[in-house]
Amino acid sequence: MAQIKRPIIIGVTGGSGSGKTSVSQAILNHFPKQEIMMLEQDSYYKDQSEMPFSERLTTNYDHPFAFDTQLLIDHLQKLLHYEAIEKPVYDYAAHTRSKEIVRQEPKEVILLEGILILEDKRLRDLMDIKVYVDTDDDIRIIRRIKRDMQERDRTLDSVIDQYLSVVKPMYHQFIEPTKRYADIIVPEGGQNHVAIDLIATKVAAILQERSHHD
Repeated sequence: MAQIKRPIIIGVTGGSGSGKTSVSQAILNHFPKQEIMMLEQDSYYKDQSEMPFSERLTTNYDHPFAFDTQLLIDHLQKLLHYEAIEKPVYDYAAHTRSKEIVRQEPKEVILLEGILILEDKRLRDLMDIKVYVDTDDDIRIIRRIKRDMQERDRTLDSVIDQYLSVVKPMYHQFIEPTKRYADIIVPEGGQNHVAIDLIATKVAAILQERSHHD
């Protein structure tokens, strides 16, 4: 029976500051822009516009409940059928979904990146390749401090407090256990060129094989 052609989904996950974005970007750079796209789980944080601002500030963004996973699944299903989607845009300053949307055309390769993409079985079942970026806790906290202080105007105390009270416990409760679902574990994130080349080569081989079936 002929195999129905559909895009390839590569899931890239890991804790905050693990280097998963660098790994995703490196894979992205291996392919022509017209073949590959990135979908960030962060775009799918739940709309909190009905909540008062003070309540939104208490949202735990590292918990599975923070995400509108059903919408993400619906959008992936559309992309798998070569249909465009209207991707939400999250406003981090307002702590809710903005009025903006981004139209995303389907591509042959979909890179799905986020901290909890392997936590939901329905998402896992859509992926062809599951990648876990594994980086030591101390390196991740240092990266997070630098990022949040430079890019998000946070104080050192607030970053450390959030890391110890929310980020670290959520990582060990929800993110690290999903490592067992990964096909490939990449130590040291974006610096691991061998792992990135292997993933890109595998994707290229799948694309090649599928083009021969057409």
